[in-house]
Amino acid sequence: MEQLIQVLISGLLSGGIYALASVGLTLIFGIVGLVNFAHGDYLMLAMYIAYWFFSLLGLVPYESMLLNLVIMAVLGYLTYKLLMERVLESSHSIQMLLTLGLSMVLQNLALMLWRADYRNIRVEVTNSTIDIGFLHLGTAKVIGFAVAIVASIILYYFLQKTYTGASMRAVAQNGKAAQLMGINLSRTYCMAFVIGTVLVGLAGLLLSPIYPAYPTIGNSFCTLCFIVVVIGGLSSVPGAIFGGLLIGVVESLAGYYIGSAFQQAAYFLLFILVLVFKPTGLFGHKG
Repeated sequence: MEQLIQVLISGLLSGGIYALASVGLTLIFGIVGLVNFAHGDYLMLAMYIAYWFFSLLGLVPYESMLLNLVIMAVLGYLTYKLLMERVLESSHSIQMLLTLGLSMVLQNLALMLWRADYRNIRVEVTNSTIDIGFLHLGTAKVIGFAVAIVASIILYYFLQKTYTGASMRAVAQNGKAAQLMGINLSRTYCMAFVIGTVLVGLAGLLLSPIYPAYPTIGNSFCTLCFIVVVIGGLSSVPGAIFGGLLIGVVESLAGYYIGSAFQQAAYFLLFILVLVFKPTGLFGHKG
């Protein structure tokens, strides 16, 4: 029983960070209506930026968090204005081709700047644990989960209590009606894309003391984010949070009871089951 509790909590800690990255993708798809296959590559860039600050300035990822997020916000804004805004009226196939091309460009840019070598950030929290009775929790995962929860609470209050957040919710429900009510669609789309990029960047920073950075690491996390978003419901923020936690637990249980080689197979099986029995996702709705 103690081992089971340990595995479950470890999965929840990882799932919190997965949820944070997936919420960003949910915002971009639910509000902007954009299928962004380059989403994981912004996570990769955030990991490399954290590594750069660590290797050049000696700043651990948590110390460079604000600088990292500002850079990610600027990258998100430039990406939207220079690329994404031009294809919003195009078909999803055109959007997917553009974001796939952007993904390849970002990966090759990372390959040019940092080579294919793994870049590790080894700090005190990387190997330390927090011991609570029989529980032994990785410090980096605990910090990452705590920051992810705080970020999710801030996002919730932003969406529920501010005019911009209300505009985003209105656009997500019916963009044309929101525009008739005086909401600036272009500004709302841009804000949603920037926030989504910042959230996935924050997830990348939190993962940087846990996983090494390399040019194609974004592919794995992009796939995972899409699975989380589909399981939770394509435009549901609570669904993305629940889906991220669920995937973390499934991954952890599969790794412990079956083997680490079958972790991806386990959550892909869950993904298939959800598509078969509830295609709209656990928190989704028709239409």
